[in-house]
Amino acid sequence: MALNCAIVGAGGIGRVHAGCYVKDELSNLVAVCDVVPEKAQKFGEEFNIPYYTSQKAMLDAHPEIDVVSVTTSGYDNGSMHYEPALEALEAKKAVLVEKPICSELSDARELVVYAAKNKLYLGCDLNHYFTDTADYADNLIKENKIGELVYCIHKVGFNGSEKKYAGPGSPRWQTPYSHVKAFCAHPFSVMRHFCGDIIAVQAFLDKPGIRRTQSDPMLSINSIHVKFANGGTGYLLSQRGDAMFGLGGWWSYEHAGTRGTFCIENCVEKVHYWDVDTVEDPGMATPKPQVFDTGIKSFDATFPKRIHAFLEDVTNKVPHEHIRASGRDALATLSYTFAAMQSYEEGGALVIPEKLNPLHGDVKFVY
Repeated sequence: MALNCAIVGAGGIGRVHAGCYVKDELSNLVAVCDVVPEKAQKFGEEFNIPYYTSQKAMLDAHPEIDVVSVTTSGYDNGSMHYEPALEALEAKKAVLVEKPICSELSDARELVVYAAKNKLYLGCDLNHYFTDTADYADNLIKENKIGELVYCIHKVGFNGSEKKYAGPGSPRWQTPYSHVKAFCAHPFSVMRHFCGDIIAVQAFLDKPGIRRTQSDPMLSINSIHVKFANGGTGYLLSQRGDAMFGLGGWWSYEHAGTRGTFCIENCVEKVHYWDVDTVEDPGMATPKPQVFDTGIKSFDATFPKRIHAFLEDVTNKVPHEHIRASGRDALATLSYTFAAMQSYEEGGALVIPEKLNPLHGDVKFVY
């Protein structure tokens, strides 16, 4: 039976979620709400569903709702998730929150604790590893073709230049950490997916001269060095349209182990795999990789796959601590983000991210 789904936040990303729900056999889109009446009405008419300006009114009118997508905007570009997410959880709904899970670490932790204590599904749209390329890379790791992690390098952002810079943008972008908070959740989620928990962070954040001349407060260049619990190291470079990326395009992830290396190009497009056994002289040779080309070009392909995974987990009633891209996973990415901000504020000091809430699983599942 299809799950009844609703949207809170009738903006662009809300439309993306709605488009996924109406096309997925596991879901039925039943309602939308937004505090701006005109936006709620336009969205409701577009998808031919009832619309509301209050989430409480929507939930009261539709007790059949099973899943709520929280896609609200706010300062720091996407922060007003806490109140609607908590209200939906209190109504015993499964909740899928856009990234970042919250703007404040304490709010995110409270959501995760509440969902865990009440055995409710809380997921986050960390969609960058819901791809055919990530699945291929996961199999390489499972088949022990990569070995022990040595390093990972992740670069992600937007191509641009000072000639294309158009000013500080909307008010939600006019804060120092608007890019860091809104964007780093994705690369941190990818790094954690492949490499595990991060235990130390060092960051250098800045912005180019063109932004300074326009009194743009955004720290648009993020250079972040991390240490993983398994002993490997990682580097994240994120920038928001200040330069053009070179090889690998706007999104590339390179993962090197003691038995092999893979590199994902443009998130959804290709995986390059270098097998150490095929290199006769590793010290000198430039080996040719095996290339897995998905034929997919559009990043939009990640949204239906990620949302379908959440619907699958809720439909199949998987143990709450085992849902994919959970609220706890999103809390981890936010803790790394806050560690990066603290490191920057302390002149590049090494910062230990806050520990995650412990998992308290279902004994019946364990045994």
